[in-house]
Amino acid sequence: MGDTEGCAEEIMPSSGHRLRDVEHHPLLAENDSYDSSSSSSSEADMADRVWFIRDGCGMICAVMTWLLVVYADFVVTFVMLLPSKDFWYSVVNGVLFNCLAVLALSSHLRTMLTDPGAVPKGNATKEYMESLQLKPGEVIYKCPKCCCIKPERAHHCSICKRCIRKMDHHCPWVNNCVGEKNQRFFVLFTMYIALSSVHALILCGLQFVSCVRGQWTECSDFSPPVTVILLIFLCLESLLFFTFTAVMFGTQIHSICNDETEIERLKSEKPTWERRLRWEGMRSVFGGPPSLLWMNPFVGFRFGQLQTRPKKGGPEFSV
Repeated sequence: MGDTEGCAEEIMPSSGHRLRDVEHHPLLAENDSYDSSSSSSSEADMADRVWFIRDGCGMICAVMTWLLVVYADFVVTFVMLLPSKDFWYSVVNGVLFNCLAVLALSSHLRTMLTDPGAVPKGNATKEYMESLQLKPGEVIYKCPKCCCIKPERAHHCSICKRCIRKMDHHCPWVNNCVGEKNQRFFVLFTMYIALSSVHALILCGLQFVSCVRGQWTECSDFSPPVTVILLIFLCLESLLFFTFTAVMFGTQIHSICNDETEIERLKSEKPTWERRLRWEGMRSVFGGPPSLLWMNPFVGFRFGQLQTRPKKGGPEFSV
């Protein structure tokens, strides 16, 4: 995973206290053809669109994630459970593992296809600045890379080519930034992958014990050498997945409870905002009081029609 942030520049007085020595540039270059009237409408329509980053490395990592989960499901279902003589053992574990896999992949999709909190491009216009009704002495910042007014706690991602509100980091495994609007789905993704990895490890252990005690030719429909190779690879995959996602899940929960993104923690930024600690932070990310809905990656999902965004919108598709 990599975090990328562009430098902001002071453009005119705003409410922030982030006084820095920065270069002064015009709000928009003379050759920019940004239509200020479309800024509010594009931001309003963003919630109804699916975000997709066209990054080669990220797309490869995302496809690899899906293939590894599908491989684990194949081994668990066809190598371990279907050949089992215990009907209820196969049914219970099959339903449980496949539910975890579906929830994990659904969370992955929601993380990848949800706008993480991108600031509208090119909104740093004189008309927009005048509409802010700034007080004398106030300071705001403009990102020179995407020509937008940079909100507090926003950072520029060079891969998404956008400023992202409360950007935590850019994760190639979900081919997206983890930010204000999709952090809950990323947390669910890491949790469900960790749980399915533990479940797969337990099933692998029970399968090895069953095969050693009985006949290898009877404990699986595959030949003994193929069965051993498939189980060993699944064990290694599950161990690596569990280690990685469990650590990420823990750091994400810690960040949410302390209302501090990973970028802010690494840069040791002093908070200029009112922190939402512990359960207040959890409610702000997951929405509403604690409930089973927090565990549901399908909340708020709506279908749309695939369309390509204009080039000026950045390296993403919208749906």
